Amino acid sequence: MKKILFAMLLPLFIFAQEIKTEDIEVNSLIKGTLFSLENTSSKPNLVIIIAGSGPTNRNGNQLGMQNNSLKYLAKAIALDGNVAFSFDKRIITQMKEGNLDEKSLRFDDFIKDVKDIITYFKNKKKYNKIIIAGHSEGSLIGMIAAKDNADAFISLAGAGRTIDLIITEQLEKQAPILKSKTEAYFKMLREGKTFELDNPMLASIFRESVQPYMISWMNYNPQEEIKKLQIPILIINGTKDIQVAENEAKLLHEANPKSELKIIEKMNHIFKEINAEAENIKSYSNPDLPIMPELSQTINSFIKSL
Repeated sequence: MKKILFAMLLPLFIFAQEIKTEDIEVNSLIKGTLFSLENTSSKPNLVIIIAGSGPTNRNGNQLGMQNNSLKYLAKAIALDGNVAFSFDKRIITQMKEGNLDEKSLRFDDFIKDVKDIITYFKNKKKYNKIIIAGHSEGSLIGMIAAKDNADAFISLAGAGRTIDLIITEQLEKQAPILKSKTEAYFKMLREGKTFELDNPMLASIFRESVQPYMISWMNYNPQEEIKKLQIPILIINGTKDIQVAENEAKLLHEANPKSELKIIEKMNHIFKEINAEAENIKSYSNPDLPIMPELSQTINSFIKSL
């Protein structure tokens, strides 16, 4: 009877523990937070969380869009006895220091950053397995960095097609009048050519300083990259994701059939539960709305299976 009682109380004991956070500086550009329980195992698994596109910080927030999606995720992973590391993208540090040069930024810079993070933690020799979890743009970055470097990979709302196709489709839904111009711009970028922007409505995507980055991003096809992985893979998407449709997750799964696919009902791009369409955009600026429990349950179960 004592053994049974102990087994029943153990989950409550783990849940009651406080989450400990520690600021980590991997190098001068990469800074983040390590989330763990006060009393975790001697050699826990580590999950490295990669943020999506734009100037996204370790918590999953951008200026004017505070939702704490990645912070909630890191805490949920830690509560299950794992350790999570969420970091500011290099452009956050560069912006703070006033030395961001968009023209020199390349997609490969972010891949290198994740590889540097993996090396940093491997050298600590504190962790059992290292799992990469990439969100949105971070999915493609993560699957490339994970090859030969990590023990498992998790794609969170990751695209299954090249970024030019994704952006063109998104713009067609929001502003059909811009589709032909968008396709023309991307055609030039695919040929490795930069151009003088003549439509200010598309400046957020095609401003001249960001065109070299877009060219470097378009060089990578997610379906081709995920085929290269020989490690356990979990692919997750939500049915209420208005940025990356669930079909993108299915394309990734088809490209690597050994992967595990999970489509979460009512979950949007930032992991929040959406019951009415009007809630979707509002959730991007609601830091008090938690992520869906099914997401963390799926991830933690996957980690346990490794």
